[in-house]
Amino acid sequence: MKLRYNYRLYPDIAQQQMLAKTFGCARVVWNDALGARKAARKAGLPFIGDAAIQRLVLTQAKRTPERAWLGEVSSVVLQQSVRDLNTAYKNFFDSVSGRRRGRKMGLPVFKSRHDHRQSARFTSNAFRLTGAGSLYLAKIGEVEVRWSRELPVAPSSVTVVKDAAGRYFASFVIEVPDDGQVLPGCYAEVGIDLGLAYYAILSTGEKIANPKWLRRREKKLARLQRSLSRKRKESANRDKARVMVARQHAKVADARRDFLHQTTTSIIRENQAVHIEDLAVRGLARGRLAKSVNDASWGAFAALLAGKAARRGRTLTKVERWFPSSRLCPCCGWKNGKLALEVRAWDCPSCGEHHDRDLAAAINILLEGQRITGTTVAAGLAGHGINDCGGQVRPGKATPSPAPPETCDARAA
Repeated sequence: MKLRYNYRLYPDIAQQQMLAKTFGCARVVWNDALGARKAARKAGLPFIGDAAIQRLVLTQAKRTPERAWLGEVSSVVLQQSVRDLNTAYKNFFDSVSGRRRGRKMGLPVFKSRHDHRQSARFTSNAFRLTGAGSLYLAKIGEVEVRWSRELPVAPSSVTVVKDAAGRYFASFVIEVPDDGQVLPGCYAEVGIDLGLAYYAILSTGEKIANPKWLRRREKKLARLQRSLSRKRKESANRDKARVMVARQHAKVADARRDFLHQTTTSIIRENQAVHIEDLAVRGLARGRLAKSVNDASWGAFAALLAGKAARRGRTLTKVERWFPSSRLCPCCGWKNGKLALEVRAWDCPSCGEHHDRDLAAAINILLEGQRITGTTVAAGLAGHGINDCGGQVRPGKATPSPAPPETCDARAA
């Protein structure tokens, strides 16, 4: 299993200039290789192979006056840029042929010098970790690193990134055993209903508040954006104003990422099985609540849960998006009619129970997840079911019957 660890870098002025030159050379090599392949395709020539394209844009290009300055930076970075382009083409061809799952991949595109996020990748023979705690990069020198935690094993590569806010980061890729971080088993499992008023409602009754990271900084972002729009284009003041806007967006992204990691880690540690709803986030992000949905970042939340569950030996179940979780009574299974968004609570006509809409949805997601997996956590770990009654996991729909309050409370707990 491959993991990525990010650390903040603090290069000095000379190193920043050398990094800028490295970013530029890597971008030029990418664009030259992509342009050569596009020209060959337009002329009806065969696709240029990996070895031929590297010889064309590196070995031969360095001998010309127009590209002689490519020799001023590490050749490993330039070779890796060509390999990244080859990987991008491979992903496109695999996506078109159906060998690659997920979203369709497009053809590689040219990189712009005006893109404020730049990166360069160093493989193992172009960097090393020094005994003084710094990072040595080929032809750049030892760069100061803020080590927030130790690397579990030696990294195989490092990607140096400069973001739009002008910050530098070192991103290490490491290989760890698949079963090296499995947590001890536990008997708890939880259903999660995601929302906007509350970020997440757990079947245990816990409600996680929605921090609304972007909404809290909207006024300051609007003021900085107005200041940016009034600056003359291509001026130093405009670039300073752009960095200030980028820093505010970086603070929003950092706060969101920290919240998502802490929340997902807590859920995975405390529960053996986690059941969530498979929401169509891309579709919801195009509606009238698009800004709030994008700010909540439900897709990243689900992705982090899936990754941590696989790494920690937990079970993650996704309930289909058409499952009417907020309309079912978790006590008797009676199905309510379509509920308006402003209706946050309702009474079951069958059993008479009063339900919080979000909590009922979380409990229904838990029950549906148990039905999908076919067992409960306790049954899988200890060989017996959690419910002493021996009934089915999810209540039936054909003949609803009233349930006593204590049954409802036991399931909610």
